[in-house]
Amino acid sequence: GAEPVDEAEEIARTVPLIAAIRAESAVPISIDTMKPAVASAAVAAGATMWNDVTALGFAPDSLATAADLGCDLVLMHMRGEPRTMQADPHYDDVVEEVAGWLSGRAEAAMAAGVVRERIWLDPGIGFGKTAAHNLALTAQLDRLVAAGFPVLYGASRKRVIQSVDPTATDSGDRL
Repeated sequence: GAEPVDEAEEIARTVPLIAAIRAESAVPISIDTMKPAVASAAVAAGATMWNDVTALGFAPDSLATAADLGCDLVLMHMRGEPRTMQADPHYDDVVEEVAGWLSGRAEAAMAAGVVRERIWLDPGIGFGKTAAHNLALTAQLDRLVAAGFPVLYGASRKRVIQSVDPTATDSGDRL
């Protein structure tokens, strides 16, 4: 149900914080954005990873920007868009479809010049998937790992945890 934030607002919210963290520490910093200009500004400020929920599919220049930036890159699977992604998602074989789609996006990134060793895959737990879809992906993560890329698995605080632990009604219970 998230409302989009424009590019200038994203940059204003993130870049000063990234620069401040970078001034104090060499820790890895990830920018979570689908907008190439935001990713570019973030990397210039010290981010070391671009995490894109659209797997570089939002803007026409996303693939070229990722190649130019040369930073680590997380390609995430999401069906739909944030405002509507949970409205009755359907898959015939969620694991096969997500793994195949992510492999295709990784191939597109490499064809654009992104170095293979910089690419991570994220099955998008909670992004356009039911609890059953999320649990199937979790049970069969080996099928994603088989593609040969590191896999980022982000489930902390997600509602899917409540589907297996009904007592985890508060997000703090889902860590």
